Amino acid sequence: MSKMPSNVAEFLSGKRYAVTGVSRTPTHFANAIYKRLLGSGFEVLPVNPNATEVEGVRCWPDLVSIPGTIDGVVIASPPRTALALVRQCAGKGIRRVWFHRSFGEGSVSEEAIKACKASGIQCLVGGCPLMYCAPVDAGHRCIRGMLRLFGRVPG
Repeated sequence: MSKMPSNVAEFLSGKRYAVTGVSRTPTHFANAIYKRLLGSGFEVLPVNPNATEVEGVRCWPDLVSIPGTIDGVVIASPPRTALALVRQCAGKGIRRVWFHRSFGEGSVSEEAIKACKASGIQCLVGGCPLMYCAPVDAGHRCIRGMLRLFGRVPG
């Protein structure tokens, strides 16, 4: 992984992650996050309440259904689902959440951010792991720089 801010390094210090919003459509941005984390050596669990399989593996309907511990969750699903997902994280003891956002609102919900803080969950708002997990492509390096200028990326 490339040099990264301490809060991003802390988020990515685990081994087992869930990514919400992974789709049956392989070109969906959540799928890119799922694949990059997997390619970076993490155990990654896709979450989509409307699919039983994505990317050739079992897909979980929610975070509560996933057995065992989860080190962090990348929320890459619509913002209207974010609060319920944060509540699932709190109930399951998940202490790290990253809300995906590049341009536009992304997966960010102000209510969900407040719920993270109230539950003691570390939350990263904006950007995504593709901006930090090696190999970082030129496009994501450029987007990271632009988003950093506008204060829309962690660190």
